[in-house]
Amino acid sequence: MRLLLVDDNERFASLLRQGLEKVGLRTDAVATGTDARSAVAAGHFDVILLDLGLPDEDGLAVLRSLRRRGCTTPVIVLTARGSVHDRVAGLDSGADDYLVKPFAIEELVARVNALMRRPPHMLGAALRLGNLALDVAARQVFVDGRPCAVLNREAAILECLLRRSGRVVPKRVLESDLYGLDGEIGSNAVEVYVHRLRRRLAEAGASVQIHTLRGLGYSISEGA
Repeated sequence: MRLLLVDDNERFASLLRQGLEKVGLRTDAVATGTDARSAVAAGHFDVILLDLGLPDEDGLAVLRSLRRRGCTTPVIVLTARGSVHDRVAGLDSGADDYLVKPFAIEELVARVNALMRRPPHMLGAALRLGNLALDVAARQVFVDGRPCAVLNREAAILECLLRRSGRVVPKRVLESDLYGLDGEIGSNAVEVYVHRLRRRLAEAGASVQIHTLRGLGYSISEGA
């Protein structure tokens, strides 16, 4: 899973990113509304964490702008504004949840999990399909309960596919999850990692198949 954190407080953003990544939630951070819109346009995110007190514009204006542009990514507002009026304004502007600072990171993770349980998303400490299981936080893969050694980037691709099991995942989404906003992407990097992942899973006896749909992307399913 990949999150976008929009907050101009560098210390807060750094600590929050560390806490989220400890539980397997990869997080990119930007500090302005302008950068938030650019990040959403450039990459795929599963959840946006949005502060309201941004240096260039109010966070609610950013939220309304994203919704007008057709962005349906779940948004959790993170703010010190805790009045009923502020909460209602945030939800009416398109937020899916509203969390007042200070908060425990465990509560934020629980709220992210709750959002991702809404169809068609899929979330859990472990993702499973057939005899395959992926421990998200530990980045460990198991086939029939036995460890299957994979590289971190292979595990990232597998996670992305499992979270969208039964659907086609465009190559650009895998690239976005794999490298983040600042990573350099080789022209055939996804193909290379998918090929290696297929080989490792087949050698371990996994009952799942990764399918290539030419010009569309990839999908994962149980069986052939």
